[in-house]
Amino acid sequence: MKGTPEAPQCGFSRAVVQILEINGVNEFKGINCLENEELRQGIKEYTSWPTIPQVYINGEFVGGCDILIEMHKSGELEQMLIKEGIVEPEKTE
Repeated sequence: MKGTPEAPQCGFSRAVVQILEINGVNEFKGINCLENEELRQGIKEYTSWPTIPQVYINGEFVGGCDILIEMHKSGELEQMLIKEGIVEPEKTE
């Protein structure tokens, strides 16, 4: 990401942080690619994905901000987070 989860340095990174928080993800690691140009270019080549932030869930590349937004809107992100054991399903009483 650009910046850190506590202080994102672009709107896309901020949006990803907010989406994760909305979905109940309380802990996640953000790596500031602005501190290392080699990392910034290398991550784009590694995934063949041109934009940052890039989101990985349990080591698997999911996508960028636009993909995360669509997954959030459709409910797919919540289901993935539950399936991967990152969040608990909401309990209805």
